[in-house]
Amino acid sequence: MSKDELLKLDNQLCFAIYACSKEIISLYRPFLDALEITYTQYLVLLVLWETNPITFKELSQRLYLDSGTLTPMLKKMEKNNLLLRKRMPEDERQVLVVLTEKGQELKKKAYSIPQQMLCTSPLTPTEAIALRDTLQQLLKQLPKGE
Repeated sequence: MSKDELLKLDNQLCFAIYACSKEIISLYRPFLDALEITYTQYLVLLVLWETNPITFKELSQRLYLDSGTLTPMLKKMEKNNLLLRKRMPEDERQVLVVLTEKGQELKKKAYSIPQQMLCTSPLTPTEAIALRDTLQQLLKQLPKGE
């Protein structure tokens, strides 16, 4: 590959991943609009539905989000009564994130989203799982940005 070919946009792995991510997130929009949440809020809820409560630090690490991005989102979710943020009594520097009853109830409405998304994908379920596994493996091997 020539030097000029190396710098073509369509030859960049990062661009292919970025563009696919944007398009996939836009496919989620109608399903999440029905729940009155954003895609990133959906990701927060997915983590909390697995691990409730969770520390702010653990949540930040799971989602690869810094505090400047996560804090305002959690404040909005708290305002919408989806979760609570509580200082840990034994260490006030740590914040515990806890689902509210409304946040727990939203889980029932979200069960259909993965299946609906699979139906909108041109990939077969086997292809989708293989792609997800490949991307997860890549993510594990990349150095963490701080």
